[in-house]
Amino acid sequence: MDAVPEPHTGWTFLTNHARVLAVIADDPTSRIRDIAARCRLTERAVQKIVADLEGSGYLTHTRQGRSNAYQITAGTLLRHPADSGMTVAGLLLLFAQHDAEHTDGFPH
Repeated sequence: MDAVPEPHTGWTFLTNHARVLAVIADDPTSRIRDIAARCRLTERAVQKIVADLEGSGYLTHTRQGRSNAYQITAGTLLRHPADSGMTVAGLLLLFAQHDAEHTDGFPH
């Protein structure tokens, strides 16, 4: 049974889909349970998000034994018209740059 994540009120900048995609980009062999824990979502919610991402062509998976290995389709364009021309790879690059700049807790 899924553990209930901490409640959150208010709005956030990132969608749950973006969070899940970022975790998978960080570790393509992440288990649903681990993705859920990092994103503070239920496993059921992560399963649905992964299915959404796969159904829209942003993600594929292959079985590796009893686990999945995910592959992000980097050239896929983001869906919102305001993001016209931005690819998944471009979005993930922003996350990677942020992480690189904040590895010691301070922006460079």
